Amino acid sequence: MGYVVTSLRDFQIYRFGTHQASIYLLNEVSMGQFGFQPSLQGVKMIHRLRTLGLVWFVGLSSLFVCRATARPNDKIMGEIQFVDANKVAKTSGVWVDGQYIGFLGELKGSSTLKLLPGEHEILVRQAGYGDFNRKVTIEPGVTLEVHAVMERDPRFQFPEKKTRAEVRLDVWPQRAAVFLDGNFVGHVSEFYGFGHGMLVAPGQHKIKVALGGYKSFETELTLLPRQKFALKTDLVAGSINDADPLIKGDRPASLRATSSEPDTTGHAK
Repeated sequence: MGYVVTSLRDFQIYRFGTHQASIYLLNEVSMGQFGFQPSLQGVKMIHRLRTLGLVWFVGLSSLFVCRATARPNDKIMGEIQFVDANKVAKTSGVWVDGQYIGFLGELKGSSTLKLLPGEHEILVRQAGYGDFNRKVTIEPGVTLEVHAVMERDPRFQFPEKKTRAEVRLDVWPQRAAVFLDGNFVGHVSEFYGFGHGMLVAPGQHKIKVALGGYKSFETELTLLPRQKFALKTDLVAGSINDADPLIKGDRPASLRATSSEPDTTGHAK
């Protein structure tokens, strides 16, 4: 009988082929402080089991064991596979029927985008680029390939290098969508770590971080020229009904401004 290890913090699931594997992994992963930081051995075990096809990996944090749940029936569900995606497309946000799903680069493997049969609207967006919008028809058990082409928006303007401020994000979950003054600018992991950050014009700004299944976080900042600011928080778990209108609505907010300056590969400098 299979088991899953489910994260209380991020509603995420692991599926295992054997009872022994799941319990062993639980012991290894939960060695970290408060159970939120996995041990190196635990991470290696997850990678090993995933490579062997014994684990369905979605995420990682505090864990407990329960009975396995069924995966979607592949004969009923169809799926979308994003192909030939460049670096810009891979970091772009994806909306399906007005609901933010995540960033394109993570929608692969066990996290491939599965949808009910019928018509759906796919929207891919990135700061500084025009939206990629495609209406698709999903058939049961069929994989539809989509090539999201991101084209630069000529109206897009970057903050002045001599005066711009920088905001770095340390927010969990890192796949959450980030909005600057109501405009989508990317996901958290793009603005986390050394050499990464939102580059914004000095002045007053509103930053919002949102993800389905969590309560959104919003704050207002007044930034000085060349100021560096670090923002750290964890989103509070909630219901999909708590989703912010910016990630759950007819369409996400239009992008008119930027908070990061991409290089020729589309990554923030």
